[in-house]
Amino acid sequence: MSESAIVSQEELQNQFTYMDAVAELIRGRHLRAYTHTFGCQQNEADTERIRGMLHEMGYEMTEEIDKADFILYNTCAVREHAEDRAFGNIGALSHLKKQRPDVIIALCGCMAQQEKNVEKIKKSYPQVKLLFGTHALWRFPSLLYRALTEKKRIFDIGGVDDIAEGLPVLRGHGPKAWLSIMYGCNNFCTYCIVPYVRGRERSRRPEEIEKELRELVAAGYKEITLLGQNVNSYGKDLGLDVDFADLLRRLNAVPGDFWLRFMTSHPKDASPRLFDAMADCEKVAKQLHLPFQSGSDEILRRMNRRYTAESYRALIADARRKMPGITLSSDIIVGFPGETEADFEQTLALVQDIQFDLLFTFLYSPRSGTPAATYEDPATPQQKQAWFERLLQAQDAIVAQRQAAYQGRTMRLLVDGTAKGPDYPFTARTEGNLLVCVRGENIKIGDFIEATIEKTSLRCLFAVKQ
Repeated sequence: MSESAIVSQEELQNQFTYMDAVAELIRGRHLRAYTHTFGCQQNEADTERIRGMLHEMGYEMTEEIDKADFILYNTCAVREHAEDRAFGNIGALSHLKKQRPDVIIALCGCMAQQEKNVEKIKKSYPQVKLLFGTHALWRFPSLLYRALTEKKRIFDIGGVDDIAEGLPVLRGHGPKAWLSIMYGCNNFCTYCIVPYVRGRERSRRPEEIEKELRELVAAGYKEITLLGQNVNSYGKDLGLDVDFADLLRRLNAVPGDFWLRFMTSHPKDASPRLFDAMADCEKVAKQLHLPFQSGSDEILRRMNRRYTAESYRALIADARRKMPGITLSSDIIVGFPGETEADFEQTLALVQDIQFDLLFTFLYSPRSGTPAATYEDPATPQQKQAWFERLLQAQDAIVAQRQAAYQGRTMRLLVDGTAKGPDYPFTARTEGNLLVCVRGENIKIGDFIEATIEKTSLRCLFAVKQ
């Protein structure tokens, strides 16, 4: 890794100096901060760092937006719907800004890396005082100081693809935590905006990742999810003889009782070596989320996915051979430009062949600035919707059968929250990340328990603690 990819200690210390300056500026004022995250788990992890910096600067966190003195939306640009929701939420704050002119409204994340959105904010959303992109996140303290002390609006979408180690983090309550191992993406799938807003792939050094994992385990977290746009590419930029399989083995050796998960994986970089590591490492959950997007080789080519349906099937077969009980999930895009009935049938056939435990299905949403947004698209919205509904019906039938097979099984679960119904008052997850509602005595959030499945439904298992 080049030195420019790491924020220097001097630059980082400068931001801590700004944290102190903001803390002094707001001392005695009891200011509150509200944050809301759109989009992926990486965005959630980024927000935790922003919250950590806000806490360090003396802000109290609040869930009541009307009482906040600082309001931040961390945005997503993957789908148009996410952008529309963000703009809608920001627009709704115009009345609050009029009532309380001193409130600072900020927007960050992937939307803030797109010039068209920056211009839209400048022209149509004067209530936004501070805007910064994904590359400027580590400079947030200096930006907030300027927003508090300068009358002008602050916009920062610059920066290079760098990594800042040592920023404070304020995580949510509960037994689960995110752990970013890399940032950015080099894949340039033709439908995806991520490489343009998140930058190129850059990996954190393994010793820094292990250090953070040890801290999380010491703090009592029981499920840690490793994050990256494509975790299977980990280490390629480091100049070290280390890949993602090596990292899993290293992290598995950290003492403690916890599960390790990871997302997201790209099939082109998944390998038998990865599945060997997963099978060998007792703390790595036997769960794999491996998006295939389409069962048609022609559509995969147009998507620039760089694998075939057959090679994907071979990967899944290898994973199941080495981990017979593995839980499988995937992503599918329905209605990609140029998709035909025959292409869709190939996707449906792959779903039927593999029998996924869970699918995340999406109707194609064009993103301006991506190659696919310019492709011809002869299929009608009605055709696409019909395909989408057929896929959902097929998957529901598969899930119903797979869920029913858990009836009577005793499983290890991590209790992670409370449920709505009184009969099964707690929620939990299996090692395969399946949702379970649980009843029984002496159940506490954050505990691993043994429980027997009493009944099943399409979306949830129901269990009693042993």
